[in-house]
Amino acid sequence: MPEIFDKRGGFRKLHSFTLATIAQLETLRFCRRFLTHDMRDDAKLYDPKGRQYDQMTQAARSGRQNIIEGSERSATSKDTEMKLTDVARASLSELRGDYEIFILDRGEIPWSAHSPEAKALNAISLDPAQFTDDMVHESAKHALEQRKKYAVWLDANDPIVVANAMLILLGRALNMLKSQLEAQGRAFEETGGFSERLMAKRIEARDQTRQETSSAPVCPQCDKPMRRRQSARGEFWGCSAFPECKGTRPV
Repeated sequence: MPEIFDKRGGFRKLHSFTLATIAQLETLRFCRRFLTHDMRDDAKLYDPKGRQYDQMTQAARSGRQNIIEGSERSATSKDTEMKLTDVARASLSELRGDYEIFILDRGEIPWSAHSPEAKALNAISLDPAQFTDDMVHESAKHALEQRKKYAVWLDANDPIVVANAMLILLGRALNMLKSQLEAQGRAFEETGGFSERLMAKRIEARDQTRQETSSAPVCPQCDKPMRRRQSARGEFWGCSAFPECKGTRPV
């Protein structure tokens, strides 16, 4: 019989969370660098708190935060965990669309998956998260360390280079979240959710009580069925009507 509660949390060790953290940080930085003004010669100043700025930063935040919330809710609702993981994926997909249109709006097209730049980015592997007991500090440090692997592109002065790098990072995060959703679905299929496991526990307890009652002796004082109980001196039969009746029998 599986435990009622799934393990919750653990999101800080997920590569998808590390990439979502980098994506949020870099989107904030990208918007401050490149959406406060247009890089074209005929530029006019843009409102740094305008709709595009707000939409991109909110989508980046939603991606990371829904990974956190989904992981924390997994203990009592596998269904909610899957829904929030899907929301995280949808938010990061929306953000990817914003970077794509940023590139197209400037007369460029996103890098081909076969380009040297894309191959170099995709060849980068993330280090496993080795955390001990200082999770917030260590996971933040880990994310910044992994960010250094992409720094040559993310720190570029050309916004097209940065936007293309973000497209690839987000694509990797989306693939990871897709795999997580599939794994969550398989786990739900195998063990059910919280409600199913709670019902199974109730049925198990009921059946056990019935079995004990059917083979139990009757109370010497009130003739009601007795139940096996435990005390400091060992097991004994106690009246099911306790505390109204304190009849006992030795096992």
